[in-house]
Amino acid sequence: MSSGSQRNPTLSVEVPLGDRSYPIKIGTQQIDSFSQTILATLPDLSHALVIADAAVENPWAKQLTDSLTACQTQAGKPVRVSTLTVGSGEPSKSVSQLSEIWQWMLDCSTDRSSVLIAVGGGVIGDLAGFAAATFTRGIRFIQVPTTLLAMVDSSVGGKTGINLPTSKNMVGAFWQPSLVLIDTDVLSTLPERAYISGLAEVIKYGVIDDADFFDWLEANATKLVAREDEAVRRAIAESCRSKSRVVGEDERETSGRRAILNYGHTFAHAIEATAGYGKLLHGEAVAIGMQMAANLAVDLGMCDASLLSRQNDLLLACGLPTTFAEADVDAMLPVMQRDKKVSHGKLRFILPERIGRVGLVGDIAPDAVVRAIESCR
Repeated sequence: MSSGSQRNPTLSVEVPLGDRSYPIKIGTQQIDSFSQTILATLPDLSHALVIADAAVENPWAKQLTDSLTACQTQAGKPVRVSTLTVGSGEPSKSVSQLSEIWQWMLDCSTDRSSVLIAVGGGVIGDLAGFAAATFTRGIRFIQVPTTLLAMVDSSVGGKTGINLPTSKNMVGAFWQPSLVLIDTDVLSTLPERAYISGLAEVIKYGVIDDADFFDWLEANATKLVAREDEAVRRAIAESCRSKSRVVGEDERETSGRRAILNYGHTFAHAIEATAGYGKLLHGEAVAIGMQMAANLAVDLGMCDASLLSRQNDLLLACGLPTTFAEADVDAMLPVMQRDKKVSHGKLRFILPERIGRVGLVGDIAPDAVVRAIESCR
């Protein structure tokens, strides 16, 4: 990331959930001050449990735990800090890993006044968040996302969970954090492919909710790919604002509004499940899934072909894939039938109407879905 960025202001986005509202703080070279922000938000903090992804244990998680250890409680005693490192990747979102975390929390004398802090990508946030939601029926929770994907998506909105052997994110809970802390400097050590993957979710917000943001992304794709601090902070903030608006309107997916966040994901999850987890990064699968969804929308006459073209061009400008030659139609369709948006056996998809607006469309014929998949092979 570029130098001198510590002089830039921290951006703040509020997630509007009444008495459970919380801020998302977005800055650069700020991680050393996170402990002070945490204490200002939770002044009664006396015990912090830090669960870190092994990939970011050093230096990012260590910087946070060192600064927390140096803090004092309201009673003038040192804050007690317990740490646990969890292996990277989807296999950690398992029942066995969750059980180990519960036992660790028990061994650390965790109670409802403790605060669990997740430092890592979406896997760690989902896993630690579910542990926080379930231990003693719920303890406070803070997200410190370290991947672009987690910063703009999984760390915001309160979804937590683990995978079953044959199904992703099928067991979980809605559990909102008390605070989300984002330091874009951590992206400087993120591998190129992982960083680029996160841009798919950023682009998604422009398509589903904010046409002006989509225009800005088209004009600033080169800066984003180069990880220029100011552009990255704005992209994260605008993405979080979009998601916060949607979550504020439909926290627990009761009205259907929150479903728009799944644009491209029905196809993406089927791609991931049939290609084998790890073949494609999540954002890469989402980029391809967005193209399949847009092709389906054009085929159904829902939107103009120019939307498909603009989305394709922006995805490519950000270094993302728009086709997947190994897409297995016969294997993907049964996976889609198990998707949470399926209603009475009928396939439903979030499809674009124009840049900045999408809708939930039901009872789509399988042959139309097949054409959409084949259009991106």
